[in-house]
Amino acid sequence: MRRRSHRSQPAGRRSRTVVATTAAVLVGAVGMSGCDAIGGNEPGPSNASQRGEQKRQKPAWDRSPQSLAAVGDSITRAFDACSVLSDCPEASWATGSDADVRSLAVRLLGPAKAAERSWNYAKTGARMVDLPEQMHQAAAHRPELVTVLAGANDACRSSVGSMTPVADFRADFAQALRGLRRQSPKSQVFVASVPDLKRLWSTGRSNPMGKQVWKLGICPSMLKDSDAVDAKAVARRAAVQQRVVEYNRVLKEVCAKDLRCRYDDGAVFSYRFGDEQLSEWDWFHPSKDGQSELAELAYRAVTAR
Repeated sequence: MRRRSHRSQPAGRRSRTVVATTAAVLVGAVGMSGCDAIGGNEPGPSNASQRGEQKRQKPAWDRSPQSLAAVGDSITRAFDACSVLSDCPEASWATGSDADVRSLAVRLLGPAKAAERSWNYAKTGARMVDLPEQMHQAAAHRPELVTVLAGANDACRSSVGSMTPVADFRADFAQALRGLRRQSPKSQVFVASVPDLKRLWSTGRSNPMGKQVWKLGICPSMLKDSDAVDAKAVARRAAVQQRVVEYNRVLKEVCAKDLRCRYDDGAVFSYRFGDEQLSEWDWFHPSKDGQSELAELAYRAVTAR
């Protein structure tokens, strides 16, 4: 309004003086506020968005956390790694004590401290919808690091139509992270990608015994009729594969919004599990050797600069 009134008056020396003085005051005020916000003589952020980004700068990642909690599914429980149709948590890639596996906890903390400062809340058969409760249990310990490996069971359903919708998967994962932040704000999170289920099918189907075990109902959306290569079977496996890719995209995107979260950039999905890395009882879950490989992938990601 004031600028319009100036334009309606004759452009005299006094009006020019007022305008120049006002501009000088405004410039000085902006310059002072910029110095106060940043400190020293550094230029201040040019807009509110940049100031917001400065406030959200990620804290330094701790490459040597001193406590660890694991959440997830049967892979983190080392299902079928030691004996048929049973969990073997001592062989878990995340928290296990087995010397042949050398779990992430052992690599980070050493055997003695790992036994005292690591906790495994993963559950065989768990899906992403179960992660918020697992995270709640893990957060009670205020761990310096939480590992997440979940999503395979969301794709391994009775049929393609029964797979967890991507939107639900995203909502459940985001809820789990929010819950952790409420209970343990400074806990770091390492998120492993969902394994390549189609790769596991391709590797395991060469074993006659494995194919018989699959008929018991292991990941039917991918593994049923394992020898079928007709158009319908190929399309079914492709749909499962695509859903896993979408799940991994969700894990990456949601993790990126959390300042203390690190995604493995698809390392587990890209790993080419061979016969030695698959359970001799179901040719699908990781063997002890496979668990050790998962531990190595996680250790590299957690300790990377």
